[in-house]
Amino acid sequence: MSSEVSALRAAIARVAGVGVGLGLTLLALMASLVVLQVAARNFLDLGLPWADELARFSGIGLVFLTVPALAGRQVLVSVTLLPDLLKPSAARWLALLADIATLAFGVLLLWSFAEFLPRAGKFLTPAMRVPNWFYYSLALAGSAFLTLVALDRIVATLRGHRPSAPYGEASESEALETT
Repeated sequence: MSSEVSALRAAIARVAGVGVGLGLTLLALMASLVVLQVAARNFLDLGLPWADELARFSGIGLVFLTVPALAGRQVLVSVTLLPDLLKPSAARWLALLADIATLAFGVLLLWSFAEFLPRAGKFLTPAMRVPNWFYYSLALAGSAFLTLVALDRIVATLRGHRPSAPYGEASESEALETT
């Protein structure tokens, strides 16, 4: 890590990495639940509605916990035709614009949760009977962290630092590239 990376930025990047680890754990859980559900239906003629609901919870968590790490590397969806044609300074401004859009998206998500969860959070999910506030807690945490990562990238860019530095540079295999 370069000297331009503050301790706070490095900590944010480490937490994003932990989110990826948790996301991978949720992916394994989701895959296991799908296999369990298929086996229970085919061999035991038994439906497991809780398995479907827990797999959905895992999928929601997988997405929202891994997105901040992808945003940190700026590889959410990468179409590089225009930035590749621009001078580096113009490409940095374009990346800043993308980070501002990500920040706006994160703020809108948080505002949506602020509107949604107070009303719907007290109701229980049909199969597992857990409150909706718990069921959507990973999405809320991921949205808050996505907002923090986008803000971190914007501040780093405006200070003249490389915004992806603590998150690691994107490799070709990580980005969905369309040229």
